[in-house]
Amino acid sequence: MRVLVFANTPAHVHTYRHAVTRLIERGHDVHILARDYACTLALLEFFDLPYTCYGSHGTDAYSRAAFASELGGQLATITQSVFGGRPDLVFGRGPYGAFAGTLARAPVVLVLDDEPGHFNYTVSKPFATCILSPEATRRNFGPKHYTFDGFKECAYLHPDVFTPRGDVREYLGVDPDEPYALLRFNALDALHDMGRTGFTPSQRQTLIEAAAKEATVFVSDESGSMDLTGLPARPYQLHPALIHDAIAEANLLVADTGTMVTEAGLLGTPALRYTAADDHSFGEFKALERAGLAEQFASFESLTPRALEILSTESVGRDWMDRRSAFVGDLTDLTTLLVDVAEAKGTMSRLENARSRVRPRSLSPIS
Repeated sequence: MRVLVFANTPAHVHTYRHAVTRLIERGHDVHILARDYACTLALLEFFDLPYTCYGSHGTDAYSRAAFASELGGQLATITQSVFGGRPDLVFGRGPYGAFAGTLARAPVVLVLDDEPGHFNYTVSKPFATCILSPEATRRNFGPKHYTFDGFKECAYLHPDVFTPRGDVREYLGVDPDEPYALLRFNALDALHDMGRTGFTPSQRQTLIEAAAKEATVFVSDESGSMDLTGLPARPYQLHPALIHDAIAEANLLVADTGTMVTEAGLLGTPALRYTAADDHSFGEFKALERAGLAEQFASFESLTPRALEILSTESVGRDWMDRRSAFVGDLTDLTTLLVDVAEAKGTMSRLENARSRVRPRSLSPIS
């Protein structure tokens, strides 16, 4: 079987990388169409995954006009790849996967979550054979929509697939017992980020200076433009493939981006998300909040004291890990599910084994 997988962002690489490897090991022909965005290509190279780059996307302020100007060339490259490889199945999200599946006349499996906005959902849903999402997702995509117990991040952070390296502190240059905080600042350049705001420059400085009183501070700035001169913080400079090991060892993660907060929660690291003016309701974050594995703040003035409280209270980390142990072990290993779905060519009625634990959206509570 020939399988085509779209990786438009670093998160997509992580979502599919274990499934791609496992499908190749089972004798399937798998290829990835990737977009040159942030560290997407660096991750594909690190994990030695077969890919073709179909286009690029910068990290400057984004607009619908910019998206439209990029789209034509990208679709032309995708067309060439599809006709050259003739996939039997396509994994993706948004217009790219839908377009490729239509060209190839192949089943299209979309793995979606509570991403804000409607464009990706609107243009891709009519072409999907199957739509998979976490049960916590608040949207309903109709009769093709199936849910699983967990998060898309379970494809790479479920206990069955993630094992910490154990040497990340050496790479970071921190002592075994030295507390450190990881601050992640969003570039807010994706299509679904239009209109959103994150930490302001002055808020970033205040947060860094406050956290530095209790821990060593590492800053991961997605835009790569932040100047840390004169601030008590180090730039996070490890290979992007090591970020989950760094999160797992951290005493605190604070971010204005969603994925890393979810990842920290699933790893048992105290995680605070600054929502700022983002009023979109994410089912995944609500689920993590109920499990005591993430906290959200619309007010910067309330976030900073909570960050300091976590860093100064030794028992917080143990409590978070206890809650993680109770919560994560019951979640679906998404890698196994993706492999099952691939080998069923997106036909959900063929997944009769108990381990898949998928159900129609109509049978899943929307929390």
